[in-house]
Amino acid sequence: MNDTDLGQMTADQLIELYRTGKTSPLEATRAALERIQRFDGQVNAFTHVDSEGAERAAKASARRWGQGRPLGKLDGIPVTLKDLTDVAGMPSREGSLTTSDAPCEHDAPPSARLREAGAVLLGKTNTPEFGWKGVTDNRVFGATCNPWDTRLTPGGSSGGAAVAAALNMGVLHQGGDSGGSIRIPAAFTGVFGFKPTFGWTPQWPPAKEPTLSHIGPLTRTVRDAVHMLNAIGRYDYRDPYATRGQPEDWGVDLDKSLKGLRIAYSPDLGYAKVDPQIAQRVREAAEKLEALGAEVTEIHPGFESPIDIFRRLWFTASLELWSQCDETQRQQLDPGLVDNARRAEEWSAVDLFRALADRARLTEQLEHFNQRYHLLMTPSVAIPPFEVNHQVPPGSDMRDWEEWAPFSYPFNLSQQPAASIPCGFTDAGLPVGFQLAGGKFDDIRVLRASHAFMETHPPRFPSIPDPSQEV
Repeated sequence: MNDTDLGQMTADQLIELYRTGKTSPLEATRAALERIQRFDGQVNAFTHVDSEGAERAAKASARRWGQGRPLGKLDGIPVTLKDLTDVAGMPSREGSLTTSDAPCEHDAPPSARLREAGAVLLGKTNTPEFGWKGVTDNRVFGATCNPWDTRLTPGGSSGGAAVAAALNMGVLHQGGDSGGSIRIPAAFTGVFGFKPTFGWTPQWPPAKEPTLSHIGPLTRTVRDAVHMLNAIGRYDYRDPYATRGQPEDWGVDLDKSLKGLRIAYSPDLGYAKVDPQIAQRVREAAEKLEALGAEVTEIHPGFESPIDIFRRLWFTASLELWSQCDETQRQQLDPGLVDNARRAEEWSAVDLFRALADRARLTEQLEHFNQRYHLLMTPSVAIPPFEVNHQVPPGSDMRDWEEWAPFSYPFNLSQQPAASIPCGFTDAGLPVGFQLAGGKFDDIRVLRASHAFMETHPPRFPSIPDPSQEV
């Protein structure tokens, strides 16, 4: 078996090879590092690669497998962490010139749990400054490019993780999602991305708006996402918002049929404008879910666009960040982030309090809706990927990323679980994803439906990053 073969493997496949002694974690890690070296110069997914540390961890894992004492199903699996997540011994620049390149002293909960499980930490993936927007570029590391067409954005803010998943530069990839930052790049790159119920995947230090932020996986398969969730989806006292009650096995119902599952399908939530080709691919996906046994009903959940609610919270978080910076640091910040902060200056405390009340009503409405329907299906993103180094499509009348990603942030406001599942391509060969969202703590059902779809309709991945890549 050559390195390229190993570099294409899922976690499940590698685990079986380790168990039978047909390969070792060291060989798999070297295959992942070789893919990073081969591809990353074209896509810029990584901000830091720790080759030496990864090889040390892989050798230790190989010894454990050789002794028949692996730490579990992640032992020796190559993983990456988003550059908003602290990893001991690696810098966390968070895409900002205001930060230091000094290595972190402590592991955040995701990196701590993955390290304890024996996973091999390859490095950190790119993000916009402090994860503030739905594309991935910053003044420290530059822009990350979409592997299906390197002239285009992979989305964000977990764009580096999504690109690493699409090209299998590592096997499991940790992202974070405060308004769509896992699901947007998953859709734009054609991989699976999952945002768990808020509080079930702890994080520390807290995000800039901690009540919106969810930690989750970006992977090529749902089963691989489950492997990561079984490690990072555990209570951690350091996160003041962490909650208990996570499933012992996040994949317990993964192979269960969809018979009896009630899915509400909303093409546009009643207010969003969707690219026709994306709308068609998602409608086809709804028909395929119905063919798998689910009861699919086209219906809108009945709420108005919550974009103003989200902006009140999101822009105020930018204002708080900006207010903590000195004048030199303010000059170093992304101008778009500063613009958001300055827009929040005109709001009062009462405006913010009303937004919180509106958020509670939206959550109540969605939870009520989920008593009638197990899952809500929508497009993941309203448009296909657009040119890199832009926050909105050039030539459009849009100003903010929230305008082209209307389907994701409602479920950050409600703190419900949601996934983006690849469901084909546009005529130009660009990936399309659909979203499944469930009621709070109904993560198992979202994963079950996602797995059923992907098993019967396997996605395709780019073989190399190339502007002329064809499906």
